[in-house]
Amino acid sequence: MIRQEPMLNGPEKAILVGIELSGQQNFSLTESLQELRRLALTAGAEPVGQLTQSRARPDLKFFIGTGKVEELRDLINSKDANLAIFDCALSPAQDRNLEEALGVKVIDRTELIIDIFAQHARSREGALQVELAQSNFLLTRLTGHGTMMSRLGGGIGTRGPGETKLEVDRRRIRKRIADLKKELDKVIKERTLRREMRRKSHLTSIALVGYTNSGKSTLLNTLSKADVLVEDQLFATLDPTTRRVYLPNHKVILLTDTVGFIQKLPHQLVAAFKATLEETTQADLLLHVVDASYPNFEDQIAAVYTVLEELDCAAKPIITVFNKIDQLKKDLPADLLKKYHPAITISALSGQNLDKLQDLIATFPGQ
Repeated sequence: MIRQEPMLNGPEKAILVGIELSGQQNFSLTESLQELRRLALTAGAEPVGQLTQSRARPDLKFFIGTGKVEELRDLINSKDANLAIFDCALSPAQDRNLEEALGVKVIDRTELIIDIFAQHARSREGALQVELAQSNFLLTRLTGHGTMMSRLGGGIGTRGPGETKLEVDRRRIRKRIADLKKELDKVIKERTLRREMRRKSHLTSIALVGYTNSGKSTLLNTLSKADVLVEDQLFATLDPTTRRVYLPNHKVILLTDTVGFIQKLPHQLVAAFKATLEETTQADLLLHVVDASYPNFEDQIAAVYTVLEELDCAAKPIITVFNKIDQLKKDLPADLLKKYHPAITISALSGQNLDKLQDLIATFPGQ
């Protein structure tokens, strides 16, 4: 089937595809699709429909069943869509088979998140890390001819940092990966030196971690009286920002805002963002910021711990900070706070209980 090229004079029209596999779902299918919709909107796509399927295991050829492929093709045609976004990780073969069967560009959750990172990379370090993740991902998607026909038309999956067009030639991608790794080695050394200089100041280093859009940047701004970018969208913060915070006991700490986590965070990003994520692994204390206004925030807590375990820092001292309590109609139950002890409820926006949070931080060793 001939692939349709995306119409780039407006948002790409996307059909969202959700798959529920037996025994492999922490988030409900509805929750996961709602999050996929937010991701699609953040990437600049316009979701115009969705399709779901529950399966015992993925189909080797299409991930979804052949009957669902036909149903998806009909939905794409009826909605005049030019993009299908799968809420899972597709194999290169599944990706190619789906594009041939559907006649439109197909991307999975991994590629969607990487594309968002590319759009939000503002520093040289962030751009290098994102492009490395994109290049490694694209290398697995090339056809035998060394190109990706579905990527020649532009749109999501073709944009490098700063809207530069990604390379789609295998030989050039490999050379670019080697160059990016060399550049990132320099970045890692520079960041390590800066971190060592901070350590010589004998100031406690604290990292803000949490699910994306949980309010970490707002908390950093409020505590440090700084002006870090705050946006109501997923992955607004990619580059770590460190600020001094003065505690009531007159001690000074270094507080770092880091990239937000998400369920099924692509391994390519975890690997590529090694320099950034080291701010978490090297911190003395973690403040795990939780969006308490989200109905199923414990699913998000579990997703954050999955990434922390991957980074080998789940055993670090952690204060669980339940944020956005100004949006709650009633207090969180005491047994919940006990479950995540030490824990505290706050509103980074209104400032509620921030004095108690600072007092709690001051009780930790070194303060």
